[in-house]
Amino acid sequence: MTEADLHFIVPGSLEQRTGGSIYDARVVEGLRSRGWAVVVHELADELATGDGRTRASLAETLLRLPDGARAVIDGLAMAGRPDVVRAQATRLEVLALVHLLAADEPGLGPPERDRAIELEREALAACSAVIATSSFSAGRVMAIGVDPARVRTVRPGTDPAPAATGPGHGAPPRLLCVASVTPGKGQDVLVRALTRLADLPWSCVCAGSLTRSPAFARMVQALVQDAGSSGRIALPGECDANTIEALYATSSIFVLPSFYEAYGMALTEAMARGLPIVTTTGGGIADTVPGEAGILVPPGDEAALAGALRLLLADAPNEPGGAGRRRAQLGAAAREHAFGLPDWDLAVDAFAEAVTTMSPPGSRGGPASVGPTEVRSR
Repeated sequence: MTEADLHFIVPGSLEQRTGGSIYDARVVEGLRSRGWAVVVHELADELATGDGRTRASLAETLLRLPDGARAVIDGLAMAGRPDVVRAQATRLEVLALVHLLAADEPGLGPPERDRAIELEREALAACSAVIATSSFSAGRVMAIGVDPARVRTVRPGTDPAPAATGPGHGAPPRLLCVASVTPGKGQDVLVRALTRLADLPWSCVCAGSLTRSPAFARMVQALVQDAGSSGRIALPGECDANTIEALYATSSIFVLPSFYEAYGMALTEAMARGLPIVTTTGGGIADTVPGEAGILVPPGDEAALAGALRLLLADAPNEPGGAGRRRAQLGAAAREHAFGLPDWDLAVDAFAEAVTTMSPPGSRGGPASVGPTEVRSR
């Protein structure tokens, strides 16, 4: 095995338009452009079916790798499978790539969360090192007992982008939300918040998959219909990169009502275009969006979300043009902050350095040190 040989194991297709898949795909592309021999293994996706196919596929994939091979496993592909990882960890160099802990997924009750923490702790303990995609996720990994010496943070890159120009002269401000339509992303909260703003001019596009959680997507669509907002709120489904770029360019405000984000790549993409941000305090969002670039409200609080949006949409009686000025101030601060973020070249370089220093060829990656378990609530 050479320093630049790597197996990259991911849950489902790299072509999925999710933050985790986009991160994985950009890293793979960047490593290959630097001469790395990267083999991608796309596992059968059990996330929607729960039928155990991912477990079998992960076990079979690891079993087929030659002794001493180095493999990065996306955490979503191995969550809850410590036995599968442990069975191969003594003969392979296994590194975990953690976007967020499975235990931190919104909607889990305390028993499920505690069980998920224990399983993930055991799986990460079997890996030689852990690469986290945000400082928040790195902190969560260490909080469940992984030795900090075995954890490295490699944040996503942010592509430089032209400043958004808005929806055009005379058009109402456009809100943009880019996220799969799933319960954790909170589009239902957004629709209810916008219903409170029916007296104001605005339009909204919620761009994201309608098939990952179809029952929830249908519920959100029904909320839009019931509110009489079908002419103002669009849910076009998953959009390709060119369409997303056009949506960013023609928007006025970026809104992400998520209950939890470990980082939030869509947030940095919006800031790069100088869009003011309205989002929540869920998870590590406050680490991603500085206070001068956006307004953060408690997750799930439709009244607070509506209030934040009203500040950016409505002028006070004694403040003509005030909402526009607030949007401009937040947007300028957002763009200034984005200028200081690493681009994808720097992110890939950091990833390559983390892999080569934390799991050098031939070390046959033993388990990481693990301390006492610490369980923290969201």
